[in-house]
Amino acid sequence: MAITFVSNPNMPEEIVNLFKKQHYALVGRHSSVKLCHWLKESIKHDRFCYKQKFYGIASHRCLQMTPVTAWCTHNCIFCWRPMEGFLGTELPKPWDDPAFIVEESIKAQRKLLVGYKGMPGINMKKFEEAWNPKHAAISLSGEPMLYPYMGDLVEEFHKRGFTTFIVTNGTVPERLEEMIKEDKLPTQLYVSLTAPDIETYNRVNVPMIPDGWERIKTFLEMMNGLPTRTVVRLTLVKGENMHNPEGYAELIKLANPMFVEAKAYMFVGFSRNRLTINNMPRHEEIKAFAEELVKHLPGYHIEDEYEPSRVVLIMRDDVDSRGTGIKGRFISH
Repeated sequence: MAITFVSNPNMPEEIVNLFKKQHYALVGRHSSVKLCHWLKESIKHDRFCYKQKFYGIASHRCLQMTPVTAWCTHNCIFCWRPMEGFLGTELPKPWDDPAFIVEESIKAQRKLLVGYKGMPGINMKKFEEAWNPKHAAISLSGEPMLYPYMGDLVEEFHKRGFTTFIVTNGTVPERLEEMIKEDKLPTQLYVSLTAPDIETYNRVNVPMIPDGWERIKTFLEMMNGLPTRTVVRLTLVKGENMHNPEGYAELIKLANPMFVEAKAYMFVGFSRNRLTINNMPRHEEIKAFAEELVKHLPGYHIEDEYEPSRVVLIMRDDVDSRGTGIKGRFISH
């Protein structure tokens, strides 16, 4: 079943206000930007995100954005976004131009940043670098692959010297197919895999489309052998989807990604309306799950971990952990 895009009004005022209260800067008809927690931690306290440790992404130079603020194919119980403001799977027409989204997103980032200038304890060198972001994390809210010009959006960022991460739930494989044909893939493609079987998927992800599970498996198969860096990320919720490592392993094998991240669900944002702090695994529990998972993934090993984010990095054995290029672990700006 193809996901169709039909004419829709802009976000209603109450939805706009809901996102603004969460410090989103809205861009155009359907996009938005929000300062990442780790960007603020980096310029204030010299702390950084696990993506900096694992992949060399400077936290303070990261632009966290989405072209689909209020549209998604899932209603995941662990989502920290205000799902109460999601408007389904149909984006409003006309769709904003990718170049417009990129330029306005950079401007929006600067407007959000300006209040930190001169704040006591701010690292001004980092602040000045943050003013000119170099990495786009296309993952803030919604399902980014619903945006029909995703390949062009990636290309616009790359034209400006950005590296790009896309984090997708894998339910729009036709978009990936287009990007492959157009040779417009991101620097790193993440699939957030949050269920080892269809029963868990229906309960935890609460799909808004009838064939989401099959779409995810198709997407994973399409990832196998892509000429870019690939990651499968497991967001693990204690008591909900932190089971059946064999099932996760079989799905991961479909994609044969360079990296697998086992990461704890964090008890933050709107997820607190649906879950409790007891659903947030300790780092030791994540590490134990990762160790069990690797037993079912021949050709992979545990490469690294970052306790502040409760995440463990699993890497394919043939990936050069200190190299450069698509086989490398680190990105250079």
